[in-house]
Amino acid sequence: MSVLSALGLTSGKKVRYAVVALGDISQEAMLPGVAHTGNSEVTAFVTGDSEKARRVGEQYGVTATYGYEQFGELLASGTIDAIYLATPNWRHAEFAIPALKAGIHVLVEKPLEVSTEKCREIMAAQAGSSAKLMVAYRLHFEPATLATIDLIRSGQLGEILTFSSTFTQMVSPENHRAKSGVEAGPIFDIGPYPINAVRTLFGDEPTEVVSTVGVRHPEAGLGDFDDTVAVTLRFPKNRLAQFVLSYYGNVLDAYAVVGTKGSVELNPAYMYGKPLERTVTLGEKKSHESFKNTDHFGGELKYFSDCILNGNDPEPDAEEGYADLRVIEGILKALETGGPVTLEPFTRTRRIDTEAQRQTLSAQSSPDLVNTSNPGKGKEKVPKN
Repeated sequence: MSVLSALGLTSGKKVRYAVVALGDISQEAMLPGVAHTGNSEVTAFVTGDSEKARRVGEQYGVTATYGYEQFGELLASGTIDAIYLATPNWRHAEFAIPALKAGIHVLVEKPLEVSTEKCREIMAAQAGSSAKLMVAYRLHFEPATLATIDLIRSGQLGEILTFSSTFTQMVSPENHRAKSGVEAGPIFDIGPYPINAVRTLFGDEPTEVVSTVGVRHPEAGLGDFDDTVAVTLRFPKNRLAQFVLSYYGNVLDAYAVVGTKGSVELNPAYMYGKPLERTVTLGEKKSHESFKNTDHFGGELKYFSDCILNGNDPEPDAEEGYADLRVIEGILKALETGGPVTLEPFTRTRRIDTEAQRQTLSAQSSPDLVNTSNPGKGKEKVPKN
């Protein structure tokens, strides 16, 4: 039996995906990039909105649609090899676990879930399955991010001392993120970006949430959660990380890493749809570089499908998702208690392979969204390059 036959792949060398949830991230970012991966295709949708399924299906030639309550039928249908899971954060385990138990591969949006307990349940399901799971950390494949990892690993910045970051956006009160509590708020939604960035750039795990401050702006019109949060983390070797998250600020996504011999700044650092910009300072010499705008979502999908087709384990696995939730839980506890929180010891068993994971697919235009909206006010569409 061939490898493809053993995997149940009947579409040549393309992995057949069902997209679970047709919200803004699926419509605006993932679906436009599927075709040019060359190794992936979408054969089914899972949604509770039949009009959305019909109209989006017309754009991509997808006719098979299942309601959420029909997910088991989809898993048994023989028409998919994998799912792209883009439900709200707290529904990831609900779909990831049965898919894994059915031998269906899972690409799940970050965060992996909303608690380390749920993460461990997903990890256990994956460990007992022949299927693969990857958390959709798209920046693990983005050239500017990977070049910055290489720069820090090279030692040119000297001994690394600090990481600082700001990630803010003006979230509409009408968006579901504004109405679903803390689990849809900035800590879970955009917090994984600086948390994952500093863990990756330091190549280490934080030991303590030193301090947290949360603020609620009544004029923001958001739900019952802190719309702006400032966090300080302690890492081994006397390294510190600080970041601010906000749903009530003009758009800024940037970070800076400072070492004894130099520093590096990315601005923008996290968003898709625009070139990421990097400034490197070595001593007093400063250089600036603009990286080509790439398709972050198509790139991560291509990588995951390659892993499925070639039998390789993807790097941003469930353990990587657990590592971020470990920190998020510490932040929540620190906000609740008003004091520092010591994090349980944890060692990541795998780090990014910058050469193997680099993806350079060209950015794609996003279509008009059907029965959904982008969370930010006035966000530009993804341009073509």
